[in-house]
Amino acid sequence: MSELQDVVIVGSGPAGLTAAVYAARADLRPVVIEGLAAGGQLMLTTDVENYPGFPEGIMGPDLMLRFREQAERFGAEFVTADADRVDLSAAPFTVAVGTDEYTARSIIISTGASAQMLGLPNEQRLLGHGVSTCATCDGFFFKEKEIGVIGGGDTAIEEALFLTKFASKVTVVHRRDELRASKIMQDRAFANPKIGFRWNSVVDDVIGDTKLEGAHVRNVQTGETEAVPLSGLFVAIGHTPNTDLFKGQLDLDENGYIVLPGGSTATSVEGVFAAGDVADHVFRQAITAAGTGCMAAIEAERWLAEVAHAAASS
Repeated sequence: MSELQDVVIVGSGPAGLTAAVYAARADLRPVVIEGLAAGGQLMLTTDVENYPGFPEGIMGPDLMLRFREQAERFGAEFVTADADRVDLSAAPFTVAVGTDEYTARSIIISTGASAQMLGLPNEQRLLGHGVSTCATCDGFFFKEKEIGVIGGGDTAIEEALFLTKFASKVTVVHRRDELRASKIMQDRAFANPKIGFRWNSVVDDVIGDTKLEGAHVRNVQTGETEAVPLSGLFVAIGHTPNTDLFKGQLDLDENGYIVLPGGSTATSVEGVFAAGDVADHVFRQAITAAGTGCMAAIEAERWLAEVAHAAASS
């Protein structure tokens, strides 16, 4: 059992590392359980051109390294391992990492969300090199290109509509013969001359050595497969919040995202805060995650001060 910490941060994407910067500057000496896959989804991104302060753009891993170095400079301590178990039943809270246990007066959860992927043989290899899970992040790179979107729900159709701002043609690949998206989204997509559809179809694999060149698209009814030339392929079949550690301990919505009542970062357990994509299924941007990381650290600091004041007054 380690010494009692003021705050332990679980997760190390933009939300967790920003929380670490603010908590460290507030002299809370945060311990960051950064995980073996430290850095979050930006570690899978090549060029980041929409993060303020980098007019020439920056590589995703380089941006995360800068975040980490800044937090470390102010005194944040990092544990490069995954949290195995969390006990939020009573304060102080406990985070177990292997045989080590960290106890904390407050917890900031920033474990993020994972984009659901197709599991194709070459998908991971071309992720960030034509294959993407975020249109608002990467759409700009596909001006006047032909691109594909996989999925049939609101997320996929929103991505397709957004991508028509850049692409010459957007092909939606859907395994059924009708969309699951809301009627208003469907109407907009059907009315957009840049959007086409491949119904009853799935992508069996992506094509390309160093960058995406196309995809093998198979019609599930006829069994026929065609190599479709594409410069970009956006997988839009949903995200899964990384909240398995907190099930049964925090209020989660029907999709597993942490519920934040009251418009702050405070969760349903007093002294536990959440930031970034683990609670945000709408924006999912590095800048919004960083903003909520800042909020969580400030709210944790204020909560700790209130608890300390109450204890001193009693």
